[in-house]
Amino acid sequence: MFDAVCKQTDQADRVYSILEFQSLDPQAVEALRQHLFCPECGGKAYYRKASIDGKAACFGSRYHDDACQEFHPSQLKVIRDAQEMNQIVLESDALMIDFDHAVKLSQRNVAPIPDGQVDQNATNAAIVPGQDNTGRFETPRHVKSEHAQINQQKSPTHSQSDTKVSRQGLAKLLNSLMRGSALEKSDLWIYTDEKYRWRAKNLFVNFADAEPTENGSPRMYWGSISHADQAMGWLNPADCKDVGIPIDQFKHVLAHKFAVKEARDVEGAAMILFGRCFWNKDKSRKIIQIWGKPTPRFYIQKVEDD
Repeated sequence: MFDAVCKQTDQADRVYSILEFQSLDPQAVEALRQHLFCPECGGKAYYRKASIDGKAACFGSRYHDDACQEFHPSQLKVIRDAQEMNQIVLESDALMIDFDHAVKLSQRNVAPIPDGQVDQNATNAAIVPGQDNTGRFETPRHVKSEHAQINQQKSPTHSQSDTKVSRQGLAKLLNSLMRGSALEKSDLWIYTDEKYRWRAKNLFVNFADAEPTENGSPRMYWGSISHADQAMGWLNPADCKDVGIPIDQFKHVLAHKFAVKEARDVEGAAMILFGRCFWNKDKSRKIIQIWGKPTPRFYIQKVEDD
């Protein structure tokens, strides 16, 4: 996309060319970047600044209408995944999330990240309540109790022989949710591991709809990323300004599993994660903390991966 429409409630719509937008001062860019839309179909758009290795600044969108002339052929896979997920919702009794599958996909043909570009050891990782210094998330006792009362069921591997259980990785789940499949509002049982299951409609939550849950119960949060802060300590979801995702302690994961070298790499990315939502101290911002035991349960699909 060479142009994008900036829509703000207190101002008239304005069309920016990519040359105009990238010439704005950094403060103006940060103020406007979450108000951009495709000039053809009106889909929510993102802005990506120029990269350190010479890639030009650009606009883009993950929400083009199928008939939009800006719709990229690479998005056809997203549509196919959404269609396949609709079929799974209709035909399956349950779905097991394969958290490892997404990581394996992301590691294909990923070159090692040179030293110095990303803190591989995450030595400056922030200590988050509920986690130890290895990045593992220790489930609070009251959350375990809630699971035991509500979600603890027979494992799908011990179900009756006629029970049909699909197994899907995070990439396909994310693609289908981004394209509006029936999964998000369905009654399909979703297993997050061999022990706990949830109704899909109670598990999947868009970043813009995130709210602190009772007893700190986790959810599968998903959506698109607007941008990261300069230090790559936080991700800022699109469509909302009161939600933040701390990633400082996962920089080594971002580097080696998803080839994230700089903040630009996550601009416009799609993301899904298993975590919990809670308020910051002054209740001005909602924090979505990635669940990290034994390994971080999240998947990022960069723009180049579409």
